[in-house]
Amino acid sequence: MSCLLGVNAGPFRSSVRAAAQQLSSPLPSRFLVATFLPSRCFSSWQSSTAHRQHPERLWRQSGSANSADSRALLRSARLARLSQPPGVRTLGLFGDAVITHYVDLPPNYHDEEGLPFRKKDLEAHEVVALFGPGMGTPAANKLLSILHGRRVAGTLDDPELRVHTRQFNKDQQRTALKFLRKQVPVDEVTNAGLRAEDELALLENPDANEGAAEKGKDIGQELGYKTRLKLYKKDDAGSGAKPKDVYGTGAFDVIRAKNKARWEAELKRREEEKRKQEEEAARAAPGTLQTLGQNQPRAVSPWIEKLKAEATSDLKEPPKMKMWERLLPSALFAGLVMLGLEAYAHFYQPPCHENRLLPDASPAAATVGMLMLANLVVFGMWRVPFAWKLMNRYFLVVAATPRAPSIFGALFSHQLFSHLASNMLFLGFIGVQFHEEVGRGGFLATYLGTGVLSFLGSLTSMVVRNRMDLTTLGASGAIYGIAGAYFWMHRFDGFKVLGLPPDPMNGIQGLNFIGLIVALNVAAMFSKRHMLDIASHFVGLAVGMAAGHFLEKRKEEASGPVQADKATQLVGRLVSHDDKTNKA
Repeated sequence: MSCLLGVNAGPFRSSVRAAAQQLSSPLPSRFLVATFLPSRCFSSWQSSTAHRQHPERLWRQSGSANSADSRALLRSARLARLSQPPGVRTLGLFGDAVITHYVDLPPNYHDEEGLPFRKKDLEAHEVVALFGPGMGTPAANKLLSILHGRRVAGTLDDPELRVHTRQFNKDQQRTALKFLRKQVPVDEVTNAGLRAEDELALLENPDANEGAAEKGKDIGQELGYKTRLKLYKKDDAGSGAKPKDVYGTGAFDVIRAKNKARWEAELKRREEEKRKQEEEAARAAPGTLQTLGQNQPRAVSPWIEKLKAEATSDLKEPPKMKMWERLLPSALFAGLVMLGLEAYAHFYQPPCHENRLLPDASPAAATVGMLMLANLVVFGMWRVPFAWKLMNRYFLVVAATPRAPSIFGALFSHQLFSHLASNMLFLGFIGVQFHEEVGRGGFLATYLGTGVLSFLGSLTSMVVRNRMDLTTLGASGAIYGIAGAYFWMHRFDGFKVLGLPPDPMNGIQGLNFIGLIVALNVAAMFSKRHMLDIASHFVGLAVGMAAGHFLEKRKEEASGPVQADKATQLVGRLVSHDDKTNKA
C-alpha cells in the first residue's frame, strides 16, 4: 500500500469534497483510480455537511455572489489559505494525484519548481518522441512541470515569470503546452479568474497585508510571484500647492549638493588657470602656434614607480631548484583542493527559495553570474597599483617562482579585456546548460577542479621544457573542463547551432564538438604567433571528460535502486498471474 502526500489540507477542505471534486472533473479514466478514495488517511473527518464544501464553491453554488456575507466568507477563506504555513502535508492512499484546480494549489508552490504533471516523469524515449533529440530529459520534465504549475496557478501569461523558462525556445514551450492540454485537462480560465480574485482580496484587506509583512513574507509569494504595492499619500498643502518630494531631503542629498558645488568650482578654477597659461605663452612667442593643447607625455608619479618596483622581482635569473621542488607544493595544494571540492559536491544541499541570495534568478544563472562577477572584479584589480604585488604573487602562475595558491587564483585572472570577454561568453553559453544537468555542487566542483588541475598541468609542461620565462592565467582551462564534461555526457545527442543543421537532420553529436575542440588546439600549436596555453586546454578537457563520466555513473547508480524495485514488482505480478492461470 502506498500513501499520498496531499497538500493544502486546511480547515475548509475535507476528503469527501476532494473526492467529489475529482469525480466531477473531466479527467481521463486512468486518473479515476488514484483520486477516488479519500485523500487523508490520518486526518479527522468532519461529520457536518457545512464543512464538506469549500467556501469558494459554496459561494458559487448559492447564487448569492453579490451578498456581502458571501464575499466576506470567500475573502476570509482565501486569506486563511494564503497565511497557512508552507509544507503542511497529510497522508492518503494509492499514489500521488495530479493537481488541476487552483483551490488545491500547495502553499509552498514556486514557479521555478512547478507541479508534477503526472505520477512519474517522462522517459528518454518519450522526450525524444515529443521534443526531438535536441532536448535533454531533465530539461523537458522541468519545462512540463513549470508550465503545468502555471496552468493551475493562473500565471500562464505572467511576463514576470518568463525568467524561469527563457532557456527554452518558443517551439519547445508550445509543444510542451500542447502535450499538457491533451494529457492533463485544466480549466485555465477559471484558475486565472480565481487568482485575480485572490489578488483583489489581498489588495482590499489591509489587515492581511500587515500580517504577512510581520511574518516576513511578501504578499503573493505563496502564489509563486511577488505583488509589488506602492503606497502614496496626498499632499498636505492641498491640490493647489506645489507637489513635494514624498521622500523628503536626506543627509545624502545635502552631501551630494555640496560635492557638486565644490567640483563645479574646481572645474572653473582649472579653466581659468589654463586660459592664463595660454595668454602668457602667446605673449612670449607672438606670431607662432600655441602648443599647450597638444598631448605631452605624462610623467609617472613617484608613488606609482615605488609600487611598481615593489611588485617586480629583483631576481636576475630563475632560482636554482630541482623539478620536484617546483612542482610538489602545487601538486599537494591541488590534491587538497580536489578533496575539498569532492566533499562539497557530496554534502551540498540547495537552499530553500526564501534563503537564496538571488531568489528571482534561476540557480544556474545565479551561479554563473557570480563567477562572471568574480572574474570582472579581479580584472579590475589589475588596474589598481596598490594590488599589483598581490596580483603578481597569487593571481599569476610563474614557472620561475611558482606559488601553490596561484593555480587557484589564476582561474579568475585576466589582464586583457578581449581575453575576459571571450572566456565569459563561453562560460555563459556552456555553464548554464551544464549546471542544469548536475546542480550547483557538481558544477562548481567540476569548474574549479578542472581549472586547478589544468594549471598544474601547464606548470608541469613549462618546468619540463625548462621555459622559466613563461607565465599563464585565465579561466580557459576550467571552461574547457565543463565543456568536456557536458559534451561527454551528451556524446551521442544531437546539437543544433542557430537552427543548423536544418530538419530532419538530428544535429552535431557531442563527440564531434570534442573532436572540433581538439583539432582547433592542435592547429594552434603549429602557429608561430599563438599565445595560447595549449597544455592547460588539453588537461582541462581531459579532466572534464573524466568528470562527466563520473557524474554520469553516479546518476545511474542513484537511479538504479528505483529501477530494480520496479523490475521486482513487475516480475512478482507476472509470477502471480501465471499461478492464477495454472490454477484455472
